[in-house]
Amino acid sequence: MQPEFWHERWRTGQIGFHQSAVDRGLRHHWSALGLASRSCRVFVPLCGKSLDLLWLREQGHFVAGVEISATALESLCLENGVPVRRRTLARFDVYEAANLQLFCGDFFALTPELLGEVGAIYDRAALISWAPELRAAYAAHIAGLTPPGARMLLVTLEYPQPQMPGPPFSVSGEEVAGLFAPHFALEEIAREDILAGEERLRAKGVTRLDEVCYQLVRR
Repeated sequence: MQPEFWHERWRTGQIGFHQSAVDRGLRHHWSALGLASRSCRVFVPLCGKSLDLLWLREQGHFVAGVEISATALESLCLENGVPVRRRTLARFDVYEAANLQLFCGDFFALTPELLGEVGAIYDRAALISWAPELRAAYAAHIAGLTPPGARMLLVTLEYPQPQMPGPPFSVSGEEVAGLFAPHFALEEIAREDILAGEERLRAKGVTRLDEVCYQLVRR
């Protein structure tokens, strides 16, 4: 989707994708990554104002996120009492607090030099937000930002795509493998039918909805 689409969503409060609590999949499966250090740098692409950022920081990680919308990042900090310093770095406005660094700008402009060496990536709402024609570029850029041995928790949705135009989009296991297998070893670690708890998507006509969690390791 174009940046204007997301800016408009945040300006008008059309953020049904935002969760008001820490994601259950993150709580249940983060430890399955088996990270060597609790203090490693965790990267969260297209992070919005997700409370998952703060939960990861509470686990002892240094958390870095990237988000196109300044409204989202400022809301995260204001709503949760996070005091931040703001500075300009390359093509980004950067919001910084203890063990937290939030890049406001274009995901594709982020470089390994700006991001620093990451030990893990958490993607709950990034891959499923990209239209099909942009997913390969997204996966390739993730690989380019990720050093060998880094681990990733990826959460996707699967539903009959004709029932809803997205975002969020349905991304099959076959597509996940096609996107990431060239650079990552991957394994499906959980699959859950979550339709009963998604009134908004049921109202749009979705009749089947699985949340799928994958563990990936950068080769």
